[in-house]
Amino acid sequence: MLSARSGNLGRTAQRTRRRTRDPMAAYDALPPALRGWLARAALPWSPASCLRIWQRMQAQGAPTAQILAALDRAEARALMREAQAA
Repeated sequence: MLSARSGNLGRTAQRTRRRTRDPMAAYDALPPALRGWLARAALPWSPASCLRIWQRMQAQGAPTAQILAALDRAEARALMREAQAA
């Protein structure tokens, strides 16, 4: 059962965490392509976790399309974990 505090997260096995930053400020600071990916994401990703993936791959010289594909793969793995937890 969902708690009243879950807000718009829906039914998910994701752990809820206390935020240390303003989530909208963190979102607004992201690169535009990453903001677009987050807006279409199926799961409630944190801007910080996506930014870590983005920065790590960018440091390796990956182009934007490759980074977005890696985020898609990470989300697919998370969705598979969700399905197994249900």
